[in-house]
Amino acid sequence: MEDLYSLALAVFQLWMFTVLFLIMLPAMFGLSLGVTGVYIQILVKILEWATIRIQRGLQEQPSVPVPLPTGIIERAGGSMEEEMGHLRRSQPLAEGEFSLSDAMYFCKKGLESIVDDEVTQRFSSEELASWNLLTRTNQNFRYISLRLTIIWGLGVFVRYCILFPLRITLAIIGLSWLVIGTTLVGFLPESSAKNWLSELVHLTCYRICARGLSATIHYHNKENWPQKGGICVANHTTPIDVVILANDGCYAMVGQIHGGLLGVIQRSMVKSCPHVWFERSEMKDRHAVTSRLRAHVAAKTKLPILIFPEGTCINNTSVMMFKKGSFEIGGTIYPVAIKYDPRFGDAFWNSSKYNMVSYLLRMMTSWAIVVNVWYLPPMTIQDGEDAAHFANRVKSAIAHQGGLLDLAWDGGLKRGKVKDCFKEEQQKMYSSIIVGQNGINSPETCKENQR
Repeated sequence: MEDLYSLALAVFQLWMFTVLFLIMLPAMFGLSLGVTGVYIQILVKILEWATIRIQRGLQEQPSVPVPLPTGIIERAGGSMEEEMGHLRRSQPLAEGEFSLSDAMYFCKKGLESIVDDEVTQRFSSEELASWNLLTRTNQNFRYISLRLTIIWGLGVFVRYCILFPLRITLAIIGLSWLVIGTTLVGFLPESSAKNWLSELVHLTCYRICARGLSATIHYHNKENWPQKGGICVANHTTPIDVVILANDGCYAMVGQIHGGLLGVIQRSMVKSCPHVWFERSEMKDRHAVTSRLRAHVAAKTKLPILIFPEGTCINNTSVMMFKKGSFEIGGTIYPVAIKYDPRFGDAFWNSSKYNMVSYLLRMMTSWAIVVNVWYLPPMTIQDGEDAAHFANRVKSAIAHQGGLLDLAWDGGLKRGKVKDCFKEEQQKMYSSIIVGQNGINSPETCKENQR
């Protein structure tokens, strides 16, 4: 019995030494021992081997189903007027007349939306070209070889028996330190020393939490990092976007007040740093939200505000409509593009399928989090430009830099229906073609959806 106790004590001491001295201390100072980098390189080699083995197995076993393609509709480009003009070529009519072939355009678009809707597929996990050894429930995976199955089994052991306990330990330490540290700093009088300590506590805790996810983050163009008094806007894939960005610098967070553990964290954080938390009733009052954010930006000594204008999580393939409220505040906008590498884990949070706890458990049992972050040059609203067009311009810049699809649809469609204004735009475009008003190539922005 004593031998068993001594062994357990030795294992615990080794575990705490690894956590405290090999992970936490380097993380606190923004250093790395290179272990994560070596781990990622080994993962890349294993996944490349698995991909080649799967492809070879598909050739050797014709009965194994071929993985489904990521897109099954080849959409024609061009405007409504151009596509209808192509359909009318076989029977040219005088300008402004109705043609029965016009109905085929709407039938075609309707079937495309039913078979391969470009909106709702953004709210499901990103499809991979090959299996990443993370699950055996993939509908495209079948038994191919004994070696591949053994590798998968070893991966399960490593992820659940080694990485998962380690990540849980780091997450508990990081969050506890965040609550205790910010609470203690909150008792200090307002001064530059308090601000410095607050930023140090936040930065340290976020770095520990990032190590708890085995996060490998590549920051690009750091000279464009958001400055105080500015507004940082980014595309939104997961709640850990905050951890990824705050790992490189501190931000003032904006969000709704919650209860439970998250509420405890929010109340402790706001004691040391001017985060902007809203009650549920306040969130519905756009003018009240804008007023409080504008007051924060006016104080040039406060941390930059971090906002995700999409308002919901999108699956790492696209950027959807930015709500214009963030761009009515004034001040300088600092765009940031975030792109996760899906090979090592699915970072997308499907809130309609997983609650926060189950999502975090899935993240902590994935291989790793590998992400690229691009800081784009600051942008300001131009003369004669309204907030909606400014928001679209920033969104396009983020999508282009991150290699993401630039979609005009509202992310609110994740839980709601298409608003009537979108339908009316299509009707207006077609009526303009019928009466002979050519040159309309794109619909007007739906102002209602920009709120």
